[in-house]
Amino acid sequence: MGKADREVLEKRIAQGLEREEKERRRAMRVKLKQERISFATDFKKFITKGNVLDMAVGVVVGTAFNAIVNTLVKSIIMPFTSYFTTGVSIEEWKWVLREGVAATETTAEVAEIAVAWGPWLQTILDFLIVAFTVFVAVRFLKSTERRLRAKELAAAEAEAAKKKAEEEAKAAEQAKEAEAKAAAEQALKDEYYENVRLQSALLRRIADALDAGEKIG
Repeated sequence: MGKADREVLEKRIAQGLEREEKERRRAMRVKLKQERISFATDFKKFITKGNVLDMAVGVVVGTAFNAIVNTLVKSIIMPFTSYFTTGVSIEEWKWVLREGVAATETTAEVAEIAVAWGPWLQTILDFLIVAFTVFVAVRFLKSTERRLRAKELAAAEAEAAKKKAEEEAKAAEQAKEAEAKAAAEQALKDEYYENVRLQSALLRRIADALDAGEKIG
C-alpha cells in the first residue's frame, strides 16, 4: 500500500469516526429531550393522581371542619360550661400552690406557682367533642351511603327482574313459535304420508285390475 493510499484510508477512518461521534451526540440529545419530556409527563401524572387529589381535598375539608369545631367549642359550648360552673373560663382553671405577691418598695415580687389543669381539661374536652362530631358526621355519611346503595341495589334488582321477565317472555314466544313450526312440519309430514298411502293404494288397485284383465284375456 502506497503512501497516498494510506493517507486516503486514514482520512476515511477519521471521517467515519467523526460521523460516529456526531451520531452519538445526536442520540444523546434526543435521549435527554425524551427524559425531560418524560419527567414533565410523570410530574403531571403525579399531581393528577386520584390519591393526591383526594388527599388535597381531605386536607382542605379537614381544615375547614376543624375551624368549625373549634368555633363550636370556644364560642358556644365553653361559655355554657363556664356559666354552669365557676363563671371562669376552663382555660383559666388552676390549682394554686403558692399565691403570687406583687413587688413593693420593701419586698420583691413573688411569682405564683400553680398547676394549670384547666388547659389540659380544655384539650380533653376539645378532643372528645371533635371525636364525637367526627363520629356523628361519619355515621351520617355512612347511613346516607347505605341508603343510596340500597336504592341502587333495588334499582339494579328491578332492572334484573325486568330483564329476566323479558328474557322469559322472549323464550316463551320462541318456544311457542318452535312448537307451531314443529306442528306445521308434522302436519306436512302427515299429509305427505297420507298422500303416499293413497297413491300406494291406488297403484295397488291398478295393479290388481291389470292382473285381473290379463287373467280374463
